[in-house]
Amino acid sequence: MNVFLTGATGYIGSYIAHGLWKTGAERLTLLVRAKSREEAARRLWGSMQLHMPFEEFHEFLNTRTDILRGDLTDRDFGAPAEDVKAAARRITSVIHCAASLNRKSNKACFNVNLRGTLEVLKLARAAADHHGLRRFSDISTVAVAGERQNECVSEDNTIDWNRSDYDPYARTKKFCEHMVHELLPDSPITIFRPATVLGDSRFPETTQFDMVRAFVFLASLPVLPFDENWRMDIVPADYVGRAIVTIHQQDKPAHGAYNLSAGEGSPAYRQIMDRMIEAGFERRPRFIPSSLPLFRRTVEGLSSSPRAWGVAPMASLLKVFLPYLSYNTVFDNQRVSRELGGSPRPFQDYAYPLFRFAREGGFKYPYKPWPEGVREFGGR
Repeated sequence: MNVFLTGATGYIGSYIAHGLWKTGAERLTLLVRAKSREEAARRLWGSMQLHMPFEEFHEFLNTRTDILRGDLTDRDFGAPAEDVKAAARRITSVIHCAASLNRKSNKACFNVNLRGTLEVLKLARAAADHHGLRRFSDISTVAVAGERQNECVSEDNTIDWNRSDYDPYARTKKFCEHMVHELLPDSPITIFRPATVLGDSRFPETTQFDMVRAFVFLASLPVLPFDENWRMDIVPADYVGRAIVTIHQQDKPAHGAYNLSAGEGSPAYRQIMDRMIEAGFERRPRFIPSSLPLFRRTVEGLSSSPRAWGVAPMASLLKVFLPYLSYNTVFDNQRVSRELGGSPRPFQDYAYPLFRFAREGGFKYPYKPWPEGVREFGGR
C-alpha cells in the first residue's frame, strides 16, 4: 500500500503519518509545501518530533517515504507534470487531511479547502483511472452539521443543505464532502468527521494551540457565560489519528462516514472544572448562562479594538469558537467506538496537564532543531 497523504506537516496529519508508518503502510507519498526536498524533510521533522525520536523519523523518511513538493492552492500542486504523474501511478489510496481552519477568512477556506480538495481529487481520479483506487478518505469535521442546539447528531443526519453554517470553514468542508462523492463515484470513500480536537490523552504536550488558548483563557475567568450542564464534544488527537489509520486500512469499513467524537460521553462544563479543581486548579468559576449575550457583544467589540490594546487576538479567537462553545451539541460516536473497541479518554481526565503545559510553556512547543552533521536524505 502506498498512501498519498496531505497535511502531514499539520497537527492531525502528523498523527496519521506516524500511525501509517507504524502500522504497516508500505510507503507514504506526502504532499509538502517546500522549495526543496531538504526543506520538506525539515518541515516534516517539525511535525513528527511530537511522536518519535529523530533516528526513527529519519529512517522512515529515507526508507518508506516519497515526497511530492507542491501547494494545494496551485493547479496540479504547482509541481512538475512528471512528478504528479509518477505519484498518480504509484499511490493506491488517499487520505486528504490538509485544510484551512481559518474560520474568519472566506478567501483562505475557499482557496485551500475547495480548490485544494479539487486538486487532490484530480490526482485520485488519475490513480483510479490508471490502476484503481483502494480508498479515498476525506478528513472533514462535525462542523458540517451546521447550526445546532441541544442535540446528539448521528452520521446519517449530519448533512442538511437547508441548515445554515457557522462559518466559511464549515461551509467549505461540507461542499468538499459533496465533491468527493460527485467526482469519485466508483471509488470506495470514507468520510471522517472529528469533533473539537484538543490535546493528546497520553501526554500534556501539543503543537496546536488555537483552541488550547481559548480553553486556558476561559478556564481562568471568574465567570463563564455558559450553563454548567452544557456539554462540549472534545476528542483527543491520538484517538482521532488511530481511528483514521485503522479504518482507512480496512478492506471494507462498515460505514461510509464516522464521527470521531466523544458522543454521549462528552463532559459537561461542570465536570471539566470539577476535575481541574481536583487536579490542583486554583479557582472554580461561576457559571452564569444569562451573561452570554453580553459576553458575545463584548467579544465582538474587542475583536475590532486597536492593536495597541493587545486584546483583539484573543477576542477574535473567542468570536470564532463561541458558537461551538454554546450550542450544547454532541456527535454520536457508536460507529467509531465499535471499530476501535472503545471510546476516547474523556477530556476531563487530561485537561489539567494540558492546561499547565500550555500556560507554563507560553503556548509554545519546545521544538528540537535538525541534528548537526545529518543529511536530510541518506546517512551522516
